[in-house]
Amino acid sequence: MSGKNVSPRKLPEPARSPRREATIACGAILVSLAAALTACAHITAPPELPASTPAFSALEARVASGEFGNVHSILVYHAGAPIEERYFSGADARRLVSLGNVAFTADELHDCMSVTKTVVALLVGIALQEGKIASLDAPVLDSFPELSDLRTPAGLRLRLPHLLTMTSGIAWDEVDPPYEDARNMERMMDAAPDRYRYVLEQPVAHDPGEKWNYSGGDVALTAAIVERGVGEKIDAYAARELFAPLGIAQFEWVKDRTGTPLAASGLRLTPRGIARIGLLIAQHGQWSGRQIVPRAWIDAMTSPQITVGGPMRYGYFTWLSVILAKGAPPAPYAAGFGYGGQMLVVFPEEDLIVVSTAGNYGDPRFNKWAMALIGAAHAAAAD
Repeated sequence: MSGKNVSPRKLPEPARSPRREATIACGAILVSLAAALTACAHITAPPELPASTPAFSALEARVASGEFGNVHSILVYHAGAPIEERYFSGADARRLVSLGNVAFTADELHDCMSVTKTVVALLVGIALQEGKIASLDAPVLDSFPELSDLRTPAGLRLRLPHLLTMTSGIAWDEVDPPYEDARNMERMMDAAPDRYRYVLEQPVAHDPGEKWNYSGGDVALTAAIVERGVGEKIDAYAARELFAPLGIAQFEWVKDRTGTPLAASGLRLTPRGIARIGLLIAQHGQWSGRQIVPRAWIDAMTSPQITVGGPMRYGYFTWLSVILAKGAPPAPYAAGFGYGGQMLVVFPEEDLIVVSTAGNYGDPRFNKWAMALIGAAHAAAAD
């Protein structure tokens, strides 16, 4: 990929640090949705892509060997420019419906899975800036007047920040039974006559704000609040207010049978499109001199709001933790992780953005792949 294809404001050049071996301080919680797909076959490296560094060349050979399963793409930016971009072949699926074997290129759309959630958080910030969402402090049920029978004292305590931090307290389990089972809660929500009633009628397990619990239901409610505030579907709003300013022309937002975009995991972007989302976050919501998302909102998104476990924290639909490297200070990151190996990781202090797409559905090698890729990215950025 050549620099002329992307025109973000270049970030300040960070101080160079010694080459180091990085390890992931913690893993992401990912929801099981489908059986594994087959491993990738070969690397696509058109001449316009950046030349591989030794660290990435070694990593590409390991990917081609199948060590990390079904990896589809790698894209790494440092100081606002791509330092690695490679595409592979492998079996893929669109919302778990097989697409067969795909020879990936820069123009091929890919499921973002739960990286979609981070995009939804950005759209909340835009809608707030426009005054389309009046307040973060309004009861969530104010956006659902048709559910007046649910306006109990307990129900009225729920606020938008509780949804954004997955601390709604609503009893929700997307892991057991797994997504393949029709009893999985996300699948039951998608099949319900009224998805919002389905979510809000669930028992309350904890007081809002008390405990983090992974929930696609929280994301569905958040997207509905945006849609009802702006007066259009979230995919149309995203196209105009977020994707167009970023120059993202290619995208798809998969919808349910009623035409509602699947807010928790339905977005499909190219890896370059995902990278532009990361660059926007790294640039504090600014793109080519224009403030697309308020800086204060990016700060809130990427600030710890709740502890998930160990060193892992959660912002607004964004994972937060650190990479620990021997002989170097911890490197904080903000990330979106999606089932099957979808990854957007932003290291703001190091001006480093790491993107990967994959078809490792049901494959436990995600953490191994993430550690290897981020380690190579740090090594290449330090060279």
